[in-house]
Amino acid sequence: MRLARPSNILQLGIKELRSLYRDGALLLLIIYSFTLDVYSQATGTPEEPYRATIAVVDEDRSPVSERIIDAFQEPYFLRPEHITLAEMDKGMDEGFYTFTLSIPPDFQSDLLAGRQPAIQLNIDATQMSQAYTGAGHIQNIIASEIAEFLKRYRGETPTPVESVVRVLYNPNLMSTWFGAINAVINQITMLSIILTGATLIREREHGTIEHLLVMPVTPFEIMAAKVWSMGLVVLVAAALSLRFIVQDWIRVPIQGSMLLFLGGAVLHLFATTSMGIFFGTLARSMPQLGLLNVLVLMPLQVLSGGMSPRESMPEFVQNIMLVAPTTHFIMLAQAILFRGAGVSTVWPQLLTLAVIGSLFFVGALSRLRKSLQ
Repeated sequence: MRLARPSNILQLGIKELRSLYRDGALLLLIIYSFTLDVYSQATGTPEEPYRATIAVVDEDRSPVSERIIDAFQEPYFLRPEHITLAEMDKGMDEGFYTFTLSIPPDFQSDLLAGRQPAIQLNIDATQMSQAYTGAGHIQNIIASEIAEFLKRYRGETPTPVESVVRVLYNPNLMSTWFGAINAVINQITMLSIILTGATLIREREHGTIEHLLVMPVTPFEIMAAKVWSMGLVVLVAAALSLRFIVQDWIRVPIQGSMLLFLGGAVLHLFATTSMGIFFGTLARSMPQLGLLNVLVLMPLQVLSGGMSPRESMPEFVQNIMLVAPTTHFIMLAQAILFRGAGVSTVWPQLLTLAVIGSLFFVGALSRLRKSLQ
């Protein structure tokens, strides 16, 4: 067996970079994924409503009802409109209001008598982002205003035990911080698999794979060239995205070493690019590759701890996902970028990524050799 020559790997990798440069669709996908898509994922789910439209049917006309209505202030809500019951259904059907409140007659007298009157809240769920955050926001406003009205003063009631809460790493609980970092991690995984798989499919569709087979190159050199070239593209794009999109545009502070994170990303890319080569040997066309990616990327993103903590998942799911490189990369990335962890903390994840990447590389290389034969 002839040993691999570094010059062949270098030249084949440069060929892949030139092919990518001439592929406008993939270049546009890379640019969009690490810029606008990162921003939209980070800010797509608002933490609170913004200028939501609300209308009120006030059949009580009491001080407590006026107090509740006055509590809906900008920028969370536009000024509430006073409407009738007949106008409420029409306004909701035509999309004029995202929320409508119906305060029944004798609402204040029922409260003072110790009864539990109900306020009807109608939500236009087609306005998904506003409806999701606004419903809880409105309930909190109504509950706090009624409680203060019944107590006759504003303020908290002292309790026998006082809890002191300290929020670390994200003191204002801003979801954009978590969303931006998680978006970059998802793009690294997705694009590394897509790009390496696409290079193999493209050569098969264009007939250039036969040209490679008659050249003095080995399957190892072909695969190593695709891995380093596409991994380099994703790594550079991720670094630029963290610097200019995450830090400068979204204003997310990064606590730890960027170089340590990129070193972990190299090991992660070693595994995911090998996965892309493996999928490229299974698929016979770009649509088939896309379907394979859908089947694999969704579990990787949902079950690896990026969208929800692994501790909240069933134990058998946690154990199964330990074989996925994304699980360890997310643990590493969050430890470094959020908590400022060093090598002494994340070395288990680095070692695990190296082992998983080696196994994936060997498996993909074996499959590539069989497919080329």
